[in-house]
Amino acid sequence: MSYIHLITGGERSGKSTFAEAEALRLSPNPVYLATARVWDEEFRQRIFRHQERRGPEWTNIEEDLTPSKHDFTGRVVLVDCITLWSTNYFFDLEQDVDRALEALQTEFDRLVSQDATFIFVTNELGMGGTSSSRTQRLFTQLQGWMNQYVGDRADRVTLMVCGQPLTVKG
Repeated sequence: MSYIHLITGGERSGKSTFAEAEALRLSPNPVYLATARVWDEEFRQRIFRHQERRGPEWTNIEEDLTPSKHDFTGRVVLVDCITLWSTNYFFDLEQDVDRALEALQTEFDRLVSQDATFIFVTNELGMGGTSSSRTQRLFTQLQGWMNQYVGDRADRVTLMVCGQPLTVKG
């Protein structure tokens, strides 16, 4: 049976740092499952900074669509992050929110059917104003619905604000 901890918050709220500390508290050798694709040089540098922060105790796996194909039985797995994972499905499925959400939910369910501890990081996008960009509005819908889906299934939900963890659930 899996255990799910969802960590959400705004950009640069301390989500990843908190999640990494939580994973290391639970395991001396956690898995870092990166869902990002390299979109440009700035993003490549951001990924590099994240990688530098982690030491040799981490097992690093990069998987942008189907993390369930890896066996995580008995492991602590930090999935960073749902937002980038959702982005991959959103654009691969031509911004079709319904298809992307269905594919994400199906893959999420496959992943968490494994007997492991999962820590998911995600962005809370819907707290700002409504964007004038149709693409951004559609993506915000997808992200919000996916966050709700994971939050409903999570044993614990933490909201990060100014680097401070606030318990929402669990």
